[in-house]
Amino acid sequence: MRKEGYNVAIAGATGAVGGAMLDVLARRDFPIKELRLLASSRSVGKVLQYKGQDLVVQLLDENAFTDIDIALFSAGAQRSLDFAPAAAKAGAIVVDNSSAYRMDPEIPLVVPEVNGHALLGYKAHGIIANPNCSTIQMMVALKPIRDKVGIKRIVVSTYQAVSGSGTSAIEELQAQVKAYANDDKMPVAVYPHQIAFNCLPHIDSFLENGYTKEEMKMVNETRKIFEDDTIGVTATTVRVPVVYGHSEAVNVETKSKITAQQVKDLMKTAEGVTLVDNPANNEYPLALDCVGRFDTLVGRIREDESIANGINMWIVSDNILKGAALNAVQIAEVLIRDHIS
Repeated sequence: MRKEGYNVAIAGATGAVGGAMLDVLARRDFPIKELRLLASSRSVGKVLQYKGQDLVVQLLDENAFTDIDIALFSAGAQRSLDFAPAAAKAGAIVVDNSSAYRMDPEIPLVVPEVNGHALLGYKAHGIIANPNCSTIQMMVALKPIRDKVGIKRIVVSTYQAVSGSGTSAIEELQAQVKAYANDDKMPVAVYPHQIAFNCLPHIDSFLENGYTKEEMKMVNETRKIFEDDTIGVTATTVRVPVVYGHSEAVNVETKSKITAQQVKDLMKTAEGVTLVDNPANNEYPLALDCVGRFDTLVGRIREDESIANGINMWIVSDNILKGAALNAVQIAEVLIRDHIS
């Protein structure tokens, strides 16, 4: 029987995603008994608001999780490695937004609309991993297609907002735009090159195979979530001068033929998806339109005329919401609905 309220902790509460977690918990009216906000020592004592209440930020350490039911982590991979096991040992179920545990074979990697059944795996270590933001939105859109006709291969190019790099990247983009307007020298610190009025085909560090870590995250996470190592996946990830909202051009080769209209019909009823596909009226998913929205926007659906079973589509989502905070809260919602009392 579901309790009236749960004790929830947010580790990394003062960050962008931590703040979004606060917002999502409120917007979705998550049943909270106690909400504990945790951060590093430099943020201890700060006051954040939740539903009109002032909450004081406490220290994130091994002793911060007593009596906590669910701990939402967005404090970076190292802090997750340092403190998530302690939270789980204290009895909390950890939902971790970092990359720390995503590819651990004993830790479930979950997008609730796609592989909610995998949540049962939390019992092994008390930890559930949130996938990479760019992977999440693609999985939501591709799930109905895979269920209908199977997927053989995925080719994806992403156009990712600077907010994915944190507040400092947003500030740098804004500073560069102002410098351009004033004909001043542009500050360059967060990225190796100017991001304003530019596109950088470089997210995370480069690997020996020529791909970046971000690109290989999409490859490996897709296979883990779909539980299918035979799916061919290749990715190119690009940082663009957009503040919020990741966009993706996705080409899918299916195992059986499916038409563009059939895909559109699937998107109309897909969980977590809004179809925006009326090119005659210039209606298609835009990064500007996804900000603050829970759904992933899908459009520009058309058949790939170069192969027998190919579909092209354009996928846009708020990277801070569905790409991070919302997905974590949705996991918590499924946990209290189906797995814990």
